[in-house]
Amino acid sequence: MFRRLKTSQLVVDLIVAAVFFVIAWPIETVLASGAYGLEYGLGSVGHALFGLLIAALFSGALALRRLSPPLALGIAWVGALVQMGLGRPPSFSDVAIFGILYTTAAYGSRLVYWAGFASALVGALVITVYLFAGPVFAGGGLSWQTLPLALVVLVAGAFALGLSWTIGALVRTAVRARENREAQQRAEAETAAEQERVRIARDMHDVVAHSLAVVIAQADGARYAATADPAIATDALATISTTARSALADVRLLLGQLRHRQGDGPQPTIADLEELYAQVRTAGVQLRVDVDPAPPGEPPAAVQLAVYRILQEALTNALRHGAPAGSVDVRLSWLPDRVELDVRNPIVPGSQPGRSGHGIIGMRERAQLAGGRLDAADEAGAFTVRATIPLGGQE
Repeated sequence: MFRRLKTSQLVVDLIVAAVFFVIAWPIETVLASGAYGLEYGLGSVGHALFGLLIAALFSGALALRRLSPPLALGIAWVGALVQMGLGRPPSFSDVAIFGILYTTAAYGSRLVYWAGFASALVGALVITVYLFAGPVFAGGGLSWQTLPLALVVLVAGAFALGLSWTIGALVRTAVRARENREAQQRAEAETAAEQERVRIARDMHDVVAHSLAVVIAQADGARYAATADPAIATDALATISTTARSALADVRLLLGQLRHRQGDGPQPTIADLEELYAQVRTAGVQLRVDVDPAPPGEPPAAVQLAVYRILQEALTNALRHGAPAGSVDVRLSWLPDRVELDVRNPIVPGSQPGRSGHGIIGMRERAQLAGGRLDAADEAGAFTVRATIPLGGQE
């Protein structure tokens, strides 16, 4: 029933109501002591009390118009009924009704919204009947001579009261539109932030998982070769150092994007695939790569990034889950309208690569973001990753 307002709004409403009361009370007191107050036989104190009552009701409604539109509307109706019950003519206090009808349309609930609309129509009818059919103002009833003027008053009253309500309805629509626009902007910002977090998490997974797989493989090889052939161990340690430094640089770049919201840094392309193959081979994997046909021109950057990241994750899975003595076969076919990618590696009997973790999910998301698709499954003792990515327009 009560709306939450800022302190400044409450102060403004109270000041407006107080100023309105200071102006309305003397006017109502004068009316009470005039021709319409003579029939009650009241003295000056009684006239002042009648004026105080009318001014207080409408000023109170005006003070509550934004804090509680339904309560303000109810008090305004009470004030109007009291005013008519005392046989009073329309006066300055009735001006508050316009502000109250405005707030019922602008800030009220759906029920109060339509109650304000009904009050505008009913109020115009009531004031017309009161002025022309009341015993004080029309001498006991309407006549054919006063009927046209009564219709004019009815239309004018409905127009004035309806205009106040309509202005409030327009403000309500503008406020709702602004709130919807702000909510949409917040939702879009949250969606963009979530997509950015997912992208960075995917890149982080690709970089860290691949680098750690290479480091672990090299470290195991260095440990076994340390006593038999120190040169091999030295080469393995050098590979570990190079791989770790490269991964650290990539991680720092991703963390910088998280911390400072900076633009994307340099992304890997198909020109970096040879370095990726070299890292896998130095880890002791027999890697066979077949590229046929070759890329027709310069593929789109998004396609190059998707191909690199999918190959990186597929080769990482081969390092982690593949059979130690098995070979890994990579086939790339750069067709005019698409690129087809196959990665196949034997797996250890009983193992279930891709059943846990985020590797397969990440590869599939990479392919889908580039407009393609990816499938991964066990086939006759080997784990196969197949992806098809459309090339679209060439850069």
